[in-house]
Amino acid sequence: MKPADRVERVPPSGIRRFFELAEERDDIISLGVGEPDFSAPWSARTAAIDALERGKTSYTANRGRKDLREAIASHVQRYDLEYDPDGEILVTAGASEAIDLAMRALVNPGDGVAVPQPSYISYVPGVTFAGGEPIPVPTTAADEFVLTREALEKSGAADAEALVLCYPNNPTGATMSRDELAEVAEFVQENDLFVLSDEIYAALTYDSEHTSIATLPGMRERTIVFNGFSKAYAMTGLRLGYALGPEVAINAMNRIHQYSMLSAPVTAQYGALEALRSCEDEVIEMREEYNRRRRFVLSRFDEMGLDCFDANGAFYAFPACDSDDEAFAESLLREQGVAVVPGSAFGEGGEGHLRVSYATGMADLREAMNRIETFVRKR
Repeated sequence: MKPADRVERVPPSGIRRFFELAEERDDIISLGVGEPDFSAPWSARTAAIDALERGKTSYTANRGRKDLREAIASHVQRYDLEYDPDGEILVTAGASEAIDLAMRALVNPGDGVAVPQPSYISYVPGVTFAGGEPIPVPTTAADEFVLTREALEKSGAADAEALVLCYPNNPTGATMSRDELAEVAEFVQENDLFVLSDEIYAALTYDSEHTSIATLPGMRERTIVFNGFSKAYAMTGLRLGYALGPEVAINAMNRIHQYSMLSAPVTAQYGALEALRSCEDEVIEMREEYNRRRRFVLSRFDEMGLDCFDANGAFYAFPACDSDDEAFAESLLREQGVAVVPGSAFGEGGEGHLRVSYATGMADLREAMNRIETFVRKR
């Protein structure tokens, strides 16, 4: 049996190899995983447990429970987003499923999809699995990894059908202001693209307010927004996300969803509903703690002489190392027992950088940064 050509075209994850190396030792401090070190808020966990105890173990509506969709509609108003819970919201098994559904529902074979890089490793494979053609759009450290109109024009994105956005960004932590997004929105409308906007880290924006490109004039009807409960509510393993968009797009995504997933996990939906109703204080506490760690990590890289811009979102720093980031990361792991991810794993523009997750307790974070400094001083 031979895998389909589109699957063969996608190489193994560049992150996976470093996780496997890290698993060979038991003294590793991992700054490589993009996962909160907190547990989900207790009341959300209690709601999920209670649902199980009451025997709530069956399917829900394909689109997700109505009370959860209504709570999501109310929640996203904080970002000036207005969506009808009956037709414009789809609850999915994580934001990753929502993104995959959008790719398969909206991208035709051969369609170009512009993907800023460095960016989350699943976007390019998602385009390929949908039969589309990824168009890399490099972003640079000189621009603090913000997407610019110039980069879109140089990369040939005007010929694409769609543009992927991810701000706050994984792996760089970069955010985009309303003015910067307006420049992108102008390009999108001039060239009649639609936008897939992954905003899973929206709640983890630190020194400014998160802006969704869907709130800009003329963008709501050509944008699908993705979000979920994995990052802000530390619910990664419960796998619950959602998509917001025009009814025609959400209906198309739901048509695939109802044949592949049927519905998102019901237990997670009860937990998520409670998270939206009562866990805002915990989200604020986690954000404040991440911000404290962010400042610490940035100051330590500055002391070491590793250039790192002031990443304003998510829970990643993206310092420069040297030209061979893979060799740097592998030597750091073997010599000092600190796991980070080479920036090149996230595509063009990531070369010469490292993704450093600070979703790790302060004690381990301090020790890891001391080890990195020792490694850097010896080079």
